[in-house]
Amino acid sequence: MSGSATEPEFAEWLTRVERNRTHPNQRWRDAATLILVDRSQAKPKVLLGRRHASHKFLPGRFVFPGGRVERLDGRMPVATPLHAAVEARLLKHVPRPSPMKARAFALAAIRETFEETGLLIGRKQGGPRGKPGRRATLFDEAGVYPDLASIHFIARAITPPGRPRRFDARFFAADADAIAHRVEGVVGPDAELVELVWMPIDEVERLEMTTITKVALRELEARSAAGFNYDLPVPFYRMLHRRFVREML
Repeated sequence: MSGSATEPEFAEWLTRVERNRTHPNQRWRDAATLILVDRSQAKPKVLLGRRHASHKFLPGRFVFPGGRVERLDGRMPVATPLHAAVEARLLKHVPRPSPMKARAFALAAIRETFEETGLLIGRKQGGPRGKPGRRATLFDEAGVYPDLASIHFIARAITPPGRPRRFDARFFAADADAIAHRVEGVVGPDAELVELVWMPIDEVERLEMTTITKVALRELEARSAAGFNYDLPVPFYRMLHRRFVREML
């Protein structure tokens, strides 16, 4: 990717751009995002979707699939559990931590990816697995169950105070090989995402994106260069005393 910012400078970058904080303060909502990476060619590509121009939140911007964590996300049946190191880092600095809460973060990213793109991240398996939640039936129809073992936790960021919407967002990544099924007709002119693009990572910054999206991509690159294993620490961005800080989980 273009630019020469190093990892410790990412927090300063966020501090510079997040200057409009004039809205009434509000509590953040838990959210999750999934970066799908296609490594089948010499240049890795990532999947982004362009939001509908009529949306109040980030109209026309390119984003990774994602959204709010919902109450039933943690109860969805799965094919494989989270890696132990991923679960442990997801539960750091979290009120009332539990394995179900960690699962909910990752499953929200998988569910939102399906709802926005039609892509199911998981494994084909026959027969029901426990009691599916309201959303789990979407996977049941295709005989696909989420593969949490394929999910990497790469970053966390809390929107600063004074922004119109605030999220405590977890950024996950998975290889495109984890796509087990695709439902057509989800993306289109009347949908939340009007188009999907697989873009080489080193070309992504020419798209119109938020700064935190660009930072997450930089963190993905840094993690890949370090071996992309589950035991690597995870950066956590939040604002303290009017400046973003980058802590490691």
